[in-house]
Formats: sequence, structure tokens, C-alpha cells
Amino acid sequence: MQRPIVTPFFDEPTNTFSYVVQDPDSHACAIVDSVLDFDYAAGQTDVRSANAIISFIRDNDLTVEWILETHVHADHLSAAPYLHQQLGGKTGIGAHIVDVQEIFGKAFNAGTEFARDGSQFDALFNEDDTFTVGKLQGRVVHTPGHTPACLTYVVGDAAFVGDTLFMPDYGTARCDFPGGDARTLYRSIQKVLALPEQTRLFLCHDYKAPGRETYQHETSVAEQRTSNVHVHEGISEDEFVKMRSERDATLGMPKLIIPSVQVNMRAGEMPPAEDNGQVYLKVPINRF
Repeated sequence: MQRPIVTPFFDEPTNTFSYVVQDPDSHACAIVDSVLDFDYAAGQTDVRSANAIISFIRDNDLTVEWILETHVHADHLSAAPYLHQQLGGKTGIGAHIVDVQEIFGKAFNAGTEFARDGSQFDALFNEDDTFTVGKLQGRVVHTPGHTPACLTYVVGDAAFVGDTLFMPDYGTARCDFPGGDARTLYRSIQKVLALPEQTRLFLCHDYKAPGRETYQHETSVAEQRTSNVHVHEGISEDEFVKMRSERDATLGMPKLIIPSVQVNMRAGEMPPAEDNGQVYLKVPINRF
């Protein structure tokens, strides 16, 4: 089985892991789930996190073929447009982005200028679609539940699961955002756990479960099957749905969900400037 070289980049303010996925036999690579730094209180963006990835890619003489999103993130802004400008590469996300765009296009009253057809991205992936990174073969697994458009990218012995799963001691993704569904998530997780047990799973987030002192980004199918506190072998679908629904009811909204969704549903671009030339993000009052 092919074994890509995977390099993580961690953004602690949003607890997000981004990845550079390299073909060991060429200079080709892909970037997964990038972060645009954002100071919400000041309304200021920064590209420190993206520049760390750019420096790594240039220092290692890599060529970016793909800039991939596992889903429309609700906890950080994507740096995909900036990375595309600096490094090239095609942008990709799940084809069900159109469902997310419809939901949040209405929620933010985005208007007719906001296309709800996924055309902001270069590629819209469906279940079992394939792609290449150099000589590496990639395959797409549609894993909705957290959002309708969530994907897992399987590249050789590595799988990038987005928010579907966390470290085994922390569990699974919430399902209470618009378009989320706990029963759907359970079935998606079973697809991930059906991968070969030695498959390396790379996570989009880690929050350090109680008693753990370090952030972690990698686990395996075998570890998840036996040890995931929410969905290990023996947990039924109904048991999971009950647990997930009760847990989600106690959770507050992510602090960056309002700006993140407005930007990420546009493939990382800001909303268009208004007639004074200024870009604004909206805050829907009592909407979520």
C-alpha cells in the first residue's frame, strides 16, 4: 500500500490541524484543511499559519496539486484562496457543498450574487471519486453527519477524516449544526472503520481529553474500533444517537462559526465589498 509523507501544522487558537500530503516518489503534494488567522474582535485577518505551510512547501521544493477541504468548517476560516494564489493547485470539496450553500446562503441572506452551485471550487467530489497527488492514488468517501458535505480523503494508507472523528479518548463530532444528523454520522463512521485496520487517520482537531497533556493529530482505524469513547465496537446506532443528541444539547456554538461559514461557503473568499468598498461579515440575530 502506498504510504504518503504527512506533515501536520497546528493552529492552537482554533485547535485545527492542517496537513501537507507528499508523494514520496515525486515533488507533488496536497494541502488539507488550511487556516486563515482571524481576530474576530478586531475584524483582522492574518496569514501566519498559511505562510508556515508555504515556507515548508518552498523549502522542500514541492508542487501543490490540490488544496482540499474536508467540509465547510465552522471553527476556522480557510486560507485556500491565498494558498492558491501563492502556490497554485486546484481546490476541492464535497459535491454536497451545494446543500450547505443553500442552507447558509438563506441564513445569511447572501443574495443572488452568491452562487449556490459549488462553482467557487475547482472540483466537487462524490463518493468513490478518485484523484492523484503525483503517483499517489486518492479516493473520496462521503462521510456526512457533522455537515452534509463532509468527506474523508483516503490517500494510500492515510485517511483525512475532518471532524468526523477525534482522538479515541475524545470521541466524535457534534451533529447539531444545520444539516447535521447523528444517525447519519454513525453510518459514516462505520465506513471509516471499515478501512484496513492499519490505516492512519489524520484528524482536523484535537482538544486534549481530560488527563492528556499533549495535542495529538494521528490515530488508526484499529485504535478507533477498540477505544473510541463514543463509537467503539459494540456501540449500537441507537445508543450513539442518544449519546450524541444529549451531548450536543449541552454544547455552545463555536466562537468563529458566524464568520467561518460565511467565508468557507465561498471557498475561503470574503463576501463582496459593499458600495463603500468595505467588506463586511453579517451577524444574524437570534438565528442559530
